[in-house]
Amino acid sequence: MLTDSDRTGLQLISLVEASGDLELSLARVAVPRPGPDEVVLRVDAAPINPSDLLLLLAGADAAKLAVGGTADRPVLTGKVPSTASLAGRIGQAIAVGNEGAGTIVEAGSSPAAQALLGKTVAAATGSAMYAEYRVLHAAHCLVLNAGATAVEGASACINPLTALGFVETMRREGHTALANTAAASNLGQMLVRICLADGIPLVNVVRSAEQVRLLTAIGATHVCDSSAPTFLADLTEALAATGATIAFDAIGGGKMPGQLLSAMENAINRKATAYSRYGSATRKQVYIYGGLDTGPTELVRSFGLAWSLGGWLMTPFLQSLEPARVAALRQRIAAELTTTFASPHTRQVSLVEALQLPAVTAYARRATGEKYLILPNA
Repeated sequence: MLTDSDRTGLQLISLVEASGDLELSLARVAVPRPGPDEVVLRVDAAPINPSDLLLLLAGADAAKLAVGGTADRPVLTGKVPSTASLAGRIGQAIAVGNEGAGTIVEAGSSPAAQALLGKTVAAATGSAMYAEYRVLHAAHCLVLNAGATAVEGASACINPLTALGFVETMRREGHTALANTAAASNLGQMLVRICLADGIPLVNVVRSAEQVRLLTAIGATHVCDSSAPTFLADLTEALAATGATIAFDAIGGGKMPGQLLSAMENAINRKATAYSRYGSATRKQVYIYGGLDTGPTELVRSFGLAWSLGGWLMTPFLQSLEPARVAALRQRIAAELTTTFASPHTRQVSLVEALQLPAVTAYARRATGEKYLILPNA
């Protein structure tokens, strides 16, 4: 339990000014006493996800950041390319870090909170997990199974729940197979393992032959390389073989959403018995859930009229589910934490090291197989 003389902790802060100036720093903040249904988490491990980078860097070029501050309190400064989409955060010191894991060191008076005292838990809070301590609602904590470590559980929420959410969405909307882009990512590899275990046909879209080999090695059957000259033909073949009519796209900008819809239409029309000027009657759905390409989404209308393109976010989707179903998904994650939902990390850094330029430029690349983990209490 925190003592009265030690109710502070370091927290990583991202600040964007109206001038477009970005500042990344460490701030010492007070740790509030938990309310009746709250707990204090000592954050032992927190991953750097693409969504964290969007908030942390706000679009700034990591390689152009300037180094300042002191050895134990580094400060990085730079320029964001535009403040047009950042109006809601201008002048605010934003605490970064969407998820993490650690030990509950203090608990409120309610039975639910007291039951967590001393437990190792994971949580996705949406903010402020790059910190030594974080106050959470007890209901937001996922208790890890006995023997599981904070490092193993650091990524137990966002990617696992997103991958399971894709499958839930597929089933609830009446589809029987699905496709996923940027599929060599940690999330994509989880989805491969889920679909193999659950017997769900899956089409994986990657961007290199090396990534094809990576997914094939873990059991993926249909892997299409978007850099190959035969990509569209390969994609159509895979969609025809699986019957996938729903896709989840992490790229967002560029031609990929339209290519997915067109390939679905072409695959469906292979079985058409009559011509229709409106295209196939089979509903085709693409959900954009990421922004690896921040440019415009380009659609060439070659897929009829029975299609939809929309956005997909994990938290709103989970809020649409019955509480019992969400609990079941979370329990599956806990049970399969080191298998289906394993999240290897290539580098571990402290809060101070996370603001050193070599580390920032490395994790800002978002390269496949180079996931960073922050250990706030290291």
